[in-house]
Amino acid sequence: MKKRSNALLVALAVVAMAGAALAQGMNPMVGGAAMYRNKDIIDNAVNSADHTTLVAAVKAAGLVETLKGKGPFTVFAPTNEAFAKLPNGTVDNLLKPENKGTLTKVLTYHVVAGNYDSKALTKLIKKGHGTGMLKTVSGDKLILTMGGMKGMMANQIMIRDEKGQTANVTIANVRQSNGVIHVIDSVLLPN
Repeated sequence: MKKRSNALLVALAVVAMAGAALAQGMNPMVGGAAMYRNKDIIDNAVNSADHTTLVAAVKAAGLVETLKGKGPFTVFAPTNEAFAKLPNGTVDNLLKPENKGTLTKVLTYHVVAGNYDSKALTKLIKKGHGTGMLKTVSGDKLILTMGGMKGMMANQIMIRDEKGQTANVTIANVRQSNGVIHVIDSVLLPN
């Protein structure tokens, strides 16, 4: 009986701590690392084990200082697995110095000026009667819709690129000092 009551106390303490974290608006863990609201996009991203390819690409494109800037920025951040879905050799090719322009275009296609949390994205989708649109820093467009299709979570935000490929937001609202990150499961490609 004593072991059961100790286990219950531990469980209640964990629930209380989780509730306190939610009440304080703490960010979710990303790639096994805590994401801190008082750090910028780059300072948080470098700690995510799931975003090493993205960080390497941002460095190769020379976008570190931009994403450390005041912002605010909304970044749709593809995971390492998302980059691995690209055809073999694509990432290595993009990281070559002679392809810096193309790499920059692909990366800035994942960035929107402004602070669009999931609530703001959902509002855009509802305002557009099921389809929202965002203009990216690259000058191109992203199309937003909501999940609900087979295998999707009911309120999952989906992003379609100009080539018709879709990425799903897997972790939303990772707040930063200079914006917000939404983790996505595919790389978005402009025309």
